[in-house]
Amino acid sequence: MDEEHKQEAGEAPAQEEVKPDRPKAPISRLVEMIPSASSLREERRLREKRIRLKYDPRLKPEEARISPELAKQLGIEDLLEITIAHRHRFAFKAIIDEEAEPNRVYVNPELMEEHGVADNSIATVRPYRGEEKLGVRLEV
Repeated sequence: MDEEHKQEAGEAPAQEEVKPDRPKAPISRLVEMIPSASSLREERRLREKRIRLKYDPRLKPEEARISPELAKQLGIEDLLEITIAHRHRFAFKAIIDEEAEPNRVYVNPELMEEHGVADNSIATVRPYRGEEKLGVRLEV
């Protein structure tokens, strides 16, 4: 039936199908705009980080000076733990200092020399969760 006969019979004229405009960019470009699942996850906090120990004679044996950037990355607020070569482990009160370098932790030289730890040694720093006394060697 053509359009004229449909109108005479009282039927509504058929509407032409309207096709949506095709995207001008290829599909691969559109997919790039969708974020990956891993990027949608919450930011993961580091549990520990390898750093250099630096002597600072102004610090007390129970204190360690750390940069705010490193403290934020590791979630350190008040206490930190330092492990050197799986042999020495120490707990310290964290002093967050803007002037501290980001990949260094400053400690008392007398305490470190007493335990045979040299200046500029590589160590692992992490937040401290234990109950032991500060500024003393912990059991490894």
